[in-house]
Amino acid sequence: GASAVSHPALCGAACSSPAVMMWFVKTASTRHEKEKHFLTADGKEESFPSLMDPPSLELSVVVPSYNEELRLPVMMDEAMEYLEKRQKENPSFTYEVIVVDDGSKDKTTEVAMKYTKKYGAQKVRVLTLVKNRGKGGAVRMGTLSCRGRLILMADADGATKFADIEKVEEGLESIDEKPDNMAISCGSRAHLEKESVAQRSLFRTFLMYGFHFLVWFFCVRGIKDTQCGFKLFTREAALKTFSSLHVERWAFDVELLFIAQCFEIPVVEVAVNWTEIEGSKLVPFWSWLQMGRDLVLIRLRYLTGAWRLESERKTQ
Repeated sequence: GASAVSHPALCGAACSSPAVMMWFVKTASTRHEKEKHFLTADGKEESFPSLMDPPSLELSVVVPSYNEELRLPVMMDEAMEYLEKRQKENPSFTYEVIVVDDGSKDKTTEVAMKYTKKYGAQKVRVLTLVKNRGKGGAVRMGTLSCRGRLILMADADGATKFADIEKVEEGLESIDEKPDNMAISCGSRAHLEKESVAQRSLFRTFLMYGFHFLVWFFCVRGIKDTQCGFKLFTREAALKTFSSLHVERWAFDVELLFIAQCFEIPVVEVAVNWTEIEGSKLVPFWSWLQMGRDLVLIRLRYLTGAWRLESERKTQ
């Protein structure tokens, strides 16, 4: 069910949306000039819109991609086939896909641009980051450039069946109370855990449970799978959570959900189909250690007040 756990003592002082405005000004200044534009099908440069603007489409799909020239076409073919079919059946359904090339060393941007050429820049836009920021940074930059009323974060490896967007949409609709229209629906692989434990080495299973414990102990309660890269946000929830995010690498999902809980944004978890795809970016051992370290730092920084959340809704 929906989980909206609050951590009042950690959630910082109350203030109004100037905090979000300030964050936008600051982010704009750290955004390289080249990252403010996308190319149309005929190679013209146009400016990305802002998350602060009112939505003009139904759905934005943000696809963080780092060295994904091989896996991206498989995911994009599946996503575009689904989205085009849905639009044919329901012409009022409008969408865009924003592929964020996170400073790749391969031809990720060129591969993604083929889809802009095929479908047009109203439907597919490529945001090429000047340098690698990490998955959280890539998702955030893409989200900042969205036009959708709903925003879906989806991995470039296509591990989740794209049609499962309907499941996460139903999850979002199942939330009756959406404060200021804020809500998040997370795809989850928790139901596959028994199966995956059978296939994993004892050591990896130990690391996985250790990570689950850290997530639970440090930050996020009531969400079994924080790391699934298939999450759907209302535009308002994306603005609120991403404007407070500090972590740009692997553990960013955990901080995002922690922020949501602090602001009492309802979060539901929905089972999705998931396939382990060859070439996973997560180098097991070191990345688990890095994520564990990130989680400890997230918790300490919030506890010591080094990081504070500026909330419009008084949580004290």
